[in-house]
Amino acid sequence: MRRLPGPGTDRGRLLLILALAAAVTVFTATVPLLRDWFDLRVYHGTVNSWIHDGGRVYDYRVPGTPYGFTYPPFAAVAMLPMALVGPHTAIAAALLLNLTALTVALRILTGPGWRRHGWYGVALAACALALFEPLRDTFSFGQVNVLLLALVLADCGLLATGRTRWAGIGIGLAAAVKLTPALFIGLLLVAGRRRAAAVATGVAVAATGFAALVAPDASRFYWTHALWDTTRVGRLDYVSNQSLQGVLARLGVESRPVWAALVLLVLGCWAWRSGRAVAAGNWPAAFALTGLTACLVSPITWVHHLVWLLPSFAVLVRAGHLRVAGALYAVLCTSVVWLWFDDASGIDGFLGANLYTWITLGLLLRLPAGQPAERRRPMSRSTRATKPPPSTAAATTTAASGQPGPSSPPDTATAAAVTGVASGPGLGRARSASSEPTGSTRPAAPNPQSSSSRASS
Repeated sequence: MRRLPGPGTDRGRLLLILALAAAVTVFTATVPLLRDWFDLRVYHGTVNSWIHDGGRVYDYRVPGTPYGFTYPPFAAVAMLPMALVGPHTAIAAALLLNLTALTVALRILTGPGWRRHGWYGVALAACALALFEPLRDTFSFGQVNVLLLALVLADCGLLATGRTRWAGIGIGLAAAVKLTPALFIGLLLVAGRRRAAAVATGVAVAATGFAALVAPDASRFYWTHALWDTTRVGRLDYVSNQSLQGVLARLGVESRPVWAALVLLVLGCWAWRSGRAVAAGNWPAAFALTGLTACLVSPITWVHHLVWLLPSFAVLVRAGHLRVAGALYAVLCTSVVWLWFDDASGIDGFLGANLYTWITLGLLLRLPAGQPAERRRPMSRSTRATKPPPSTAAATTTAASGQPGPSSPPDTATAAAVTGVASGPGLGRARSASSEPTGSTRPAAPNPQSSSSRASS
């Protein structure tokens, strides 16, 4: 069993955890960009204006900003309970929902292996996750990214464990709330899971149709106008946009054909690599590759959308690439891209301002997607230990027949014990806050570490 770093006694471990928690608290309170629950204020203000004031969903703007609701109508319908509570209650509920969704997502990604490390491992993981910039932003914005990730990963768990009857429901709901997860329907088609793809599509269409019945005017406006109006979301060249389109925008390239060509290349690579992962039975890798691709091809991928990279780190760790996972994860904790908040020109701007995009692209190209260790059948130690040597007669018979004797399957029991991956097809068994939005069209603030980003799509 791999031993976690740190003291060997419970007292020493407790002191280490307390020191790390204090350091993380200081870091998150002083260094990262604080978002002042901007996206949650968009959601809460929209449904309150709609229900209590008779306003239209896509007409609402956060006071003092040009930004309003940008999600499909079903998202607004799903958020209607916010109209029953005040803003502080909505913030508390959002925190609780995000924490619950994160717990569900991590449980699916890690499987039962986390139990080996007990409270100490959970505490170390919590400190590491609190530093991850996309998660920090998701929580401080009051965003929905982690909720969607949990919905999608629920389908990953069903497919990986062979319980496919309900597979597709989570993806369909996520796609109805936000368009980006719709790419996972494409994964189901690439994998030949037509029933699951049909379920996902049916759920998304049904949810969208239900929203059209509840809010027909909003639905008509969104699908005919708001969806195509990119100015509602924010500036494409804003440094928080870590998609391929964001890279091109910061280079001053406005050609749609160039962007479309890059998107097609990325989609081709994704289809090839995810198809190989599915063929090997590695559903976690296939879902991780799809999350990476969705971030790259979406016209706008704010930093907080990069929670879709979390499955990739789980795949790296499970494959034994701990140093690579640690190094890349550390970079995504630094907020380094904000150093180019004011000026992303030059070679340093090209490399540094787009660093999260390069990490996403590198993971798409190099993420281990072959057959996972848990797919191989381990052999019982007791069987190997008590198996008698072959008799002379058996050896003579084998030699005379020209056929090889029975071979033993590879010994993966020890490897499973070391990596925490169990056998089977499972998933891992084996400063005041600013209120300015992300895609702001206002002049850049002199200190990007105190500015905020926009309520994103």
